[in-house]
Amino acid sequence: MIGVIRHLRRTALLTALSALAGLALTAAPATATPDAGPQPSTGQAPSLRELPEPPDAVKARELLGDLVVADEDDVPGYSRAKFPHWITQHGTCDTREVVLQRDGQDVVQDDQCRSVSGTWYSEYDGLTIDSASRIDIDHVVPLKEAWRSGASQWTTPERRAFANDLTDSQLIAVSAGSNRGKGDKDPGNWKPPLQSYWCTYSRAWISVKATYQLTANPAEAAALSEMLDACDA
Repeated sequence: MIGVIRHLRRTALLTALSALAGLALTAAPATATPDAGPQPSTGQAPSLRELPEPPDAVKARELLGDLVVADEDDVPGYSRAKFPHWITQHGTCDTREVVLQRDGQDVVQDDQCRSVSGTWYSEYDGLTIDSASRIDIDHVVPLKEAWRSGASQWTTPERRAFANDLTDSQLIAVSAGSNRGKGDKDPGNWKPPLQSYWCTYSRAWISVKATYQLTANPAEAAALSEMLDACDA
C-alpha cells in the first residue's frame, strides 16, 4: 500500500523538487566590490535573508495527520554523496555560506563568500557562537532519515535539491555539538535540548516531511504530536 501511495504522489513530488533545484539558477548574483576587503553580507538575494517560517501548529497537526505512518527499514546503500551538497547558490556563495549569512548577525564575508566573522545563536541549545568554524548547517530532516523514509527511491538531482533546500524549513545554522549529537536521529530518539524550541522544531520537521512526501515511523509521529503540545504552552 505504501508503494502505491508513493507512486501516486510521485508527479507532485517531482514538480516540487524541480522548482527547488532551480533556486541556484534564479538567485540574484552577488555584487563584487573591488579591493573593498571583507564586507557585511548585504549582497544576498532578499528572499534568502530570513529563516523560512514553518506552518503554524494547527496546520502542522493537519499535515502530521496526513503523513504515511509506517515502520522504516534501514535501506542499504545510503551515502551522503548521494545527496550532493553544498551547491553554488549565487556568485561564489554555496548553500552553507548562504545559511551562515542568513542566520547570523553582523556576518562579514571575504571575497570568496566565506564568513570570517559574525555571531550565531544556536536554536537547538541556546548557545551564542562567534566563529563560523563552530557552526554546522543542520538538515532538520537528516539525509539518512530521508533516505530510509522515501528518498532512496529518488534520483540524484532530487536528492541534491533536498539537501540544499532554502525554501522550506530544512536548513538551519546550529552549534556543531548539537548537530552532531542529533546525528541522523528522528524526534522519537532526539529532541533539541532547548525545550522552548520544540514547537518550532516539530513544525519544521513535519513541514519538510509533508513537502517531500516522506513517511514517519510510529514513535516519530507520536513524538512530533507531543512536541506540538509545546506550541500551546
